Amino acid sequence: MKESLGERIFSYTNHILLLIIGLVSLFPFYYVVVVSFTDPSEYMKSSFILFPKQWSTAAYQYILSTNVFIRSLGVSSYLAIVGTALSLMVSAAFGYMLSRKRLFGRKFLITALVITILFSPGIIPNFLVVKDLHLVNTLWSIILPGLLNSWNALLLKTFFDGIPESLEESAFVDGANDIRIFFQIILPLSLPALAAFGLFFAVGYWNTFFNAILYISDSSKYPLQVLLQGMLLQAETGIADPGVAAQLSAERTVPPETIKMAAVVIATVPILVVYPFLQKHFAKGVMLGSVKE
Repeated sequence: MKESLGERIFSYTNHILLLIIGLVSLFPFYYVVVVSFTDPSEYMKSSFILFPKQWSTAAYQYILSTNVFIRSLGVSSYLAIVGTALSLMVSAAFGYMLSRKRLFGRKFLITALVITILFSPGIIPNFLVVKDLHLVNTLWSIILPGLLNSWNALLLKTFFDGIPESLEESAFVDGANDIRIFFQIILPLSLPALAAFGLFFAVGYWNTFFNAILYISDSSKYPLQVLLQGMLLQAETGIADPGVAAQLSAERTVPPETIKMAAVVIATVPILVVYPFLQKHFAKGVMLGSVKE
């Protein structure tokens, strides 16, 4: 079908606008990477650089100069892997349980779950609970309080509602119990949802900052975000956590801004590396509950 002049103008205008919006959206990422690799002497002369004449890894060398960096990277990786696995398992099991109409007290549990979404206990009650459980200054103080995400559990319940109960009935006839049905039938059918929520959980645990500040005082157990924040504070003011400052380079000739940008790159790259492997399932999972069949 031949397009009219007005339709062609509209189409070209849309393409141009989308191209401009795309470039504007990508520019901050480009600027962060460029500044992080800019030579300190060049950045000191001009604080706004689009393409540096001299490239340098001085900011990354400064960040990597601390011995606690690798340890903090390991802590964040542990939180992301263990925390994501446990949160996925608990949220999926609870969501599946709520999706089965034969569950006794199902409506009461759903109501209780919704109430926890609407009303939060606050920081002090959470801290007192963690303290009474003797979890302060342990990595479990970051994982256990957020193990069950009420909103995600409800969304997973919506997903499980769409799985025919006839599958379970057939499995029961064949002698399978509830646990076997959940692990061998329900979870394999739920990969799109699990991939989407797994990415959400992983990003949350990887970017853990506030809970770590609240519950962790031992610098050897700092996750990556807390360590980077301490290094940025040291770079700007010269004041930092003693456990971190003691292991930083004695002399710093790197501008604070380039350190900030390098820290952003280091904190972002792992998630960007993981995302392509989950993209196929993630695209399906984010549509969860958007279409009623």
